[in-house]
Amino acid sequence: MPGPPGNPALPSLFSELRHSGYKTGVIGKTHTPANWIEPHVDRLLDCAGFLAQDAYGAYLDERGLGADRDDRMLQEHFARYGERKGQGLDARVSRLRLEDSVEAWVAAEATRFIRDNRHEPWAAWVSFPRPHQVWTPAREFWDLYRDVELLPPSVDDPLIDKPPHQAKIRDQKVTNGDWYFEPEGPTAGLRRVLHGYYALVSQTDHFVGALLDCLEELDLVGESLVVYTADHGDFAGEHGFIEKAPGVGYDAITRVPYVWSWPGTLPASAVCDSLVEAVDFLPTVCRLLDLPAPTSVDGLDLSAALSGSRAPLRPFVVSENPWVKAVRTTQWKLVEYPRPLFPDIDHRVGELYNVAEDPWELTNRYHDASTSGVVEELRSQLYDWLVTTRRVRTAQPAAGGSWRAIRRSDDGHVSPLALHQMVAAGITDYL
Repeated sequence: MPGPPGNPALPSLFSELRHSGYKTGVIGKTHTPANWIEPHVDRLLDCAGFLAQDAYGAYLDERGLGADRDDRMLQEHFARYGERKGQGLDARVSRLRLEDSVEAWVAAEATRFIRDNRHEPWAAWVSFPRPHQVWTPAREFWDLYRDVELLPPSVDDPLIDKPPHQAKIRDQKVTNGDWYFEPEGPTAGLRRVLHGYYALVSQTDHFVGALLDCLEELDLVGESLVVYTADHGDFAGEHGFIEKAPGVGYDAITRVPYVWSWPGTLPASAVCDSLVEAVDFLPTVCRLLDLPAPTSVDGLDLSAALSGSRAPLRPFVVSENPWVKAVRTTQWKLVEYPRPLFPDIDHRVGELYNVAEDPWELTNRYHDASTSGVVEELRSQLYDWLVTTRRVRTAQPAAGGSWRAIRRSDDGHVSPLALHQMVAAGITDYL
């Protein structure tokens, strides 16, 4: 089902920078609605084929390596299911050499863009797709973690008093999931995935370093604002999960790196422990570059905090999927689900964690009598935010701007598990 086209009139970082004379480049994995950023990007090289031709796939095909590509799907998984069932949740050493990995390709193309435009203002979104699945690092980085203990303290969370879909997702993906390599089973499989996950963190870090080396070589370090961040986190064994379902309820998914560097302009050692959001990126970049921010921005300017200010920025932050909303303060986090999501449960389902005392989010206090006031206060804050927010919409189309559909069962309902799978995949419409 084709989705609505993106609105080129809706501003983005690229529209603002290009209007101000910057050469703009997007290299790597894109995840925006179709036709939103493309009109404002001078060089677009997509490694996933979402907004443009799969340029990394073409690179591999030209070298006769297309059959060995394993950053998007395990060959073992494809042999069993084809393209009918995801990408494959297991990990092994890549069939490709490090120099042919997607990380190496992204870094090389980003470096080429920087070199080509070094004599004029430029801006590059360099989007390394991993450690998102598929977990197939090169041998050099796989071997770094061969004997490392990787399981987090919450790996054996019994999920008592947690929303029921969580145990179902864990059973489906981990406990009863498909494992392709020896030894099989959830414990060995999870350890193997984390082995690959952390190896890919280091592999990506290696190529981020290559980009910084390029800036130093071209004597651009003092002229370059570098921001290291991500669109979401991943479960690395927390609560026994891998990948990113069941969504926004846990810090493993909603806390992402936010590292800003501009030698000579921003202090190197400043640390901000205030609550911030991803939407703060655009107004902050505009302020630092002395550009006017679009009137439609929803975020806050963080430039003072980046310079060392300890003043609090906001009392709470919000994270959301179409069917799940969470509000977090420095002490508490409330996760709210609409009643229709669990039609067979006669009470409201939710989560409340004292993240200051319970950072691994093991004890759900949503129904504790002693915390009922906290629930009501946070629910009121969330309600006020939902009513007053200026965000254009709270759910973007799935990757590439397309909407997918899933049919209701004969009784007209979609199961909570199916809804959460839809939410995790970015599906917000169904038949």
